[in-house]
Amino acid sequence: MIELTLAEVATAVGGELAGDPAAVVTGAVRTDSRALAPGDLFVALPGERVDGADFLPTAGAAGAAGALATRPEPGLPVVVVADPVEALGRLAGAVHRRLVERGLVTVGITGSSGKTSTKDLLGQVLAAAGATVSPQGSFNNDIGLPLTVLSADAGTRSLVLEMGSRGPGHIARLCRIARPDIGVVLNVGSAHLGEFGSAEVIATSKGELVEALPADGTAVLNADDPRVIGMAPRTAARVVTTGLGPDADVRAADVDLDDAARARFTLVASGEEHPVALQVVGEHQVANALSAAAAALAAGMTPGAVAAALSAAGPRSRWRMEVTRRPDGVTVVNDAYNANPESMRAALAALTRLPGRRRIAVLGAMGELGTEADAEHARLGRDVVRAGVDLLVSVGADAVGMHTGALAERSAGDGGGQGDGALDSVQHVPDREAALRLLTTELGADDVVLVKASRSYGLEQLAADLLAGGTAS
Repeated sequence: MIELTLAEVATAVGGELAGDPAAVVTGAVRTDSRALAPGDLFVALPGERVDGADFLPTAGAAGAAGALATRPEPGLPVVVVADPVEALGRLAGAVHRRLVERGLVTVGITGSSGKTSTKDLLGQVLAAAGATVSPQGSFNNDIGLPLTVLSADAGTRSLVLEMGSRGPGHIARLCRIARPDIGVVLNVGSAHLGEFGSAEVIATSKGELVEALPADGTAVLNADDPRVIGMAPRTAARVVTTGLGPDADVRAADVDLDDAARARFTLVASGEEHPVALQVVGEHQVANALSAAAAALAAGMTPGAVAAALSAAGPRSRWRMEVTRRPDGVTVVNDAYNANPESMRAALAALTRLPGRRRIAVLGAMGELGTEADAEHARLGRDVVRAGVDLLVSVGADAVGMHTGALAERSAGDGGGQGDGALDSVQHVPDREAALRLLTTELGADDVVLVKASRSYGLEQLAADLLAGGTAS
């Protein structure tokens, strides 16, 4: 973060300073008292189980320059505020405005799926042209986005912000903290359908990003998604389209996958054509790469430089199509960070293109689908069989619909023959531990195992257990 005195912090957030106004924040802004270093600013967030203000003495002992909190603390300068989360956003907004005056370019990315993967690709592409802030993971809410903004400093040229939404108005609020110059909308799918109520409401909420753009900004819209390209009239900014169709401004031609299911294509943009060989897994990454390319072009990079940087960019955030081969030849694909119907199908498509003796899908439930949950899980089970996966293992009571859907599809005679192992091709287990026991005895050399579910089901631990497991049978 740029250096600020506690007096400047208090002015920015509208708080009351208790302590030395000349104390200077020279380090980072942190919400975890365990990570504090001298010169940091500690934001004492309220929690369900503990109050961050209880750790103000820890912050003082760690040498923090000060804190944002709901109460003062002897021996530590504290900017006292009623709501530390709101104050964090105000501080980020004040810092962002200063950085914009120094030439910072800000990119906002939203969509039902692919936000983090696109953010990771774009961050690496823009870094090839100058200092860029684009953190690992999904810092896309009222806490994560301000922390991302506050990690930028006077030397930062580009800031890439992931913007999530759990209801109307959320993205608009994030844009008020840090107004983007470039806005990227990837897709409108079923993620959080239970909270939004309909895809139309999701589209309206995602479109808040393009509504916030300035007239001299750029809206990057996926022309292959009708609900996304339908947002074009909602922005005063220049619209740049991406997609596979011939009319897209930034498009991919001659898409192919290599033996590791990584996409190769020709980037067509601004009258130029350049080869791209992605290092991330899955054909669905082509759409993400096109969106990243269009944003980078809008930020001033050339098509050739963008193509070269895309080809060099690798996976950055955990549990997103992490492909690891065990010493005994079993390949584990950990895509367990989150799941919705669209991302599940994309992961299945990638699984079927990976080389192996058998392809095994270990799937937990998809959360936040509301009244569509039963139908979507059954539909996904049928799609697993149609994709030609050799073994489906559905995990947990909430995922039983996948099991019944797969059985129905198999009995209809549309696929799902038994693989080389001893089990039937459709199995359901009650929990992660049962899945591990089943797979420990079932896996053979050269099997490929996809592990995926919504984040709340914790299947990333199953993937870790599989990687730490013994020799395959």
